[in-house]
Amino acid sequence: MTDTRSLLATLLSQAAEDAGATLSTDEARDLLTEPPRREMGDIAFPCFVLSKQLRTSPAAIATTLCDAIAGAVSDAPALGGVNAAGPYLNFTVDSAYHAAGVLRAATDEGYGRGSEGEGQTIGIDFSSPNIAKPFGIGHLRSTSIGNALGNIFRMLGYRVVGINHLGDWGTQFGKLMFAYESWGNEEALVKDPITHLYDLYVRFHKAAEEDETLLDEGRAWFKRLEDGDEQATAYWQRFRDLSLREFERIYERLGVSFEHYWGEAYYNDMLAPLVEDLDRAGLTEVSDGAVVVDMSELDMPPCLIVKADGATLYATRDLAAARYRYEQLQFKQFLYIVGAEQTVHFRQVFEVLRRMNYSWAEDCHHIPFGRIHGISTRKGTLVFLDDILNKGKERVAEIMADKPFSDQERELITEQVTVGAVLFYDLSRNRIKNYDFDWDLMLRGLRPGESGQTGPYLQYTHTRLASLERQYIETHGELPDPAAVDYALLGEDAARALITHIEKFPELLRHAARDYEPAQVSRYAIEIAELFNSFYSGGHKVVSEDRALSAARITLANATRRTLATSLGLLGVPLPARM
Repeated sequence: MTDTRSLLATLLSQAAEDAGATLSTDEARDLLTEPPRREMGDIAFPCFVLSKQLRTSPAAIATTLCDAIAGAVSDAPALGGVNAAGPYLNFTVDSAYHAAGVLRAATDEGYGRGSEGEGQTIGIDFSSPNIAKPFGIGHLRSTSIGNALGNIFRMLGYRVVGINHLGDWGTQFGKLMFAYESWGNEEALVKDPITHLYDLYVRFHKAAEEDETLLDEGRAWFKRLEDGDEQATAYWQRFRDLSLREFERIYERLGVSFEHYWGEAYYNDMLAPLVEDLDRAGLTEVSDGAVVVDMSELDMPPCLIVKADGATLYATRDLAAARYRYEQLQFKQFLYIVGAEQTVHFRQVFEVLRRMNYSWAEDCHHIPFGRIHGISTRKGTLVFLDDILNKGKERVAEIMADKPFSDQERELITEQVTVGAVLFYDLSRNRIKNYDFDWDLMLRGLRPGESGQTGPYLQYTHTRLASLERQYIETHGELPDPAAVDYALLGEDAARALITHIEKFPELLRHAARDYEPAQVSRYAIEIAELFNSFYSGGHKVVSEDRALSAARITLANATRRTLATSLGLLGVPLPARM
C-alpha cells in the first residue's frame, strides 16, 4: 500500500477514536473505496460502519470526521482536500504526488511483498493424485489453487511448505499387484507405465464382475503388502516410483513443485499410536465392530477410525498426518485444498483434533472448491490432464499457424499459452463454484482483434507492454529513472485510473490470502490489463518524440507490466516473450 492510503487510514482511525469510536487502521484501509463519480473525489470513506458505535447518522459522522482531519489533510502534500457528502468523506489527492509515490514503488523489485508472515509457516496439502493412475482433470483444481495460494502467502513473507498427500496405500494396490502378476507386460510397463497400470486396473475390475473371487486375491496381495512381504513391497515401490516420475513431468508442465511427497503410506507407523491415544483419551467407542468417535452432538455421522476388519481409514491417516505435520512444521496455519464434497470429513477430523486438546486444530482449514464439468472422457470416467493440455496445444497451434516463429519457439509458446489458458480459466472462477470447461471461452483474445478475460489476453497484453519498453529503448535509450520523471504529465483520467489500480495491488494480495481466494488476483489482473488497453487505445501514445511525456508514460507502462507479471506469476501463468 502506498503512503496516501496508509496516511488516510491513520487519520481516520485517530479521528474515530477522538469521536468515541473504535476503528483500526486496517479496518479503515479496507473500507476506503472510490466515489461513484470522478468529480466527487479520488478516494471515499463510508461512515455507516461507525453509526452504531456513535449512535448518530452516518452523515453527521462524516461532518464530524471531516472537521477533525481537515487540518491534517491540508498539511499533507499527497492530499488535495476533503469534504463530507452525505454519509461519505471524499478525498482528493495531488495527482502528481500520488503518481510519483505509486509508480516509484511499483517499478521497484518486489512490489507487493509483505513482511507480516516473517517467521511463520503455512503448510498446504494439495494435488494428491492416486499412485498407478493417470493424473486426471479432477486433480487440476486442487493443484492450481494450492499452488496459487502458496505463491500468494510466500509473497507476504510466510514460509510455505507444500505437501503432496499421494494416494499410495489401500486395497487397490493389492488388486493392481494381482493384475500385474496375471496380465502384466514388462515392455508395456517400461514404455508407458501409467497407461499400462491403469489398463490393468480397469481390466481387473471388469474380470471381477465375472469372478468375485478375484477381489479376495486382491485383498490377499494387499495383506502381503501390509505384512511387509518382499515381492509385494517391491511391486508397490516400483509402481509408486513410476507414477511419481510421471506426476513430476506433469507438475513441470504446470510449473508446480512440492517440498514433500508425504503420501498415505508415510504415516503407516503412526496409526496404531494414534488409535491408542484416542482410546486413552476416552474419545472412541465401538459401533458394529468398528472404532468410531461419536459426532451426534454436532449432528454429524460418527468419525470412523478403525473398520470392523481392523483396517484404518482416511480419517485415521489424516489425524496421524496432522499431528506429524504440526510436530515437524509448527505451522501458523495448515490448509487442505480438497473438493467441497469432503467438507464433512474435514469437519470430523478437525473436531477430533480439538477433542484431543490440540490448540493448533483451530489453525487447520479445509479450503473447498467446486467441480469441473463439460469434458468428454477417454477411458471410463477418468479424463487425462495430459490429453486436455495436448488437445489445447493443437488448438493454439492452429490459431497461431501464421506467426513467424521457429519450430522451437512455436513449441515453447504454444505450451505456455495452453498452460496459461487452462490455469487462468480455472483460477478466474471463484474456487467454490463449479464451472464448465470450454476451450472457445478459454482461448478468447488469442485471435487478432479479439478480446476476452482469459490467460491468452493477459499474456498478449504483457508482451505488448514489453514491446513498448523495447520501443522506448530504441527511441530514447534506457528506461527512465522513476525518480526523475515529471508525473504531472500523467493527469489524464485514464492514467489516474490505472495508477489507482496499481496502488491497490499490495492490499489485494492480503485480501486474497485472507479469503484463500486466488480468483481475486485473477480479477485484478483482468482489470489492470483492461485499464491499460483502454489508456493505450484512447489516443495516449506511449512512445513519441516528446521525451518528457514518453518518460512518464513508459514508467506507467513499466509499472503496469511488472504488476501484471507478478499477478500472473502468482497464478502460475507463464509469460511468453512473443505472441
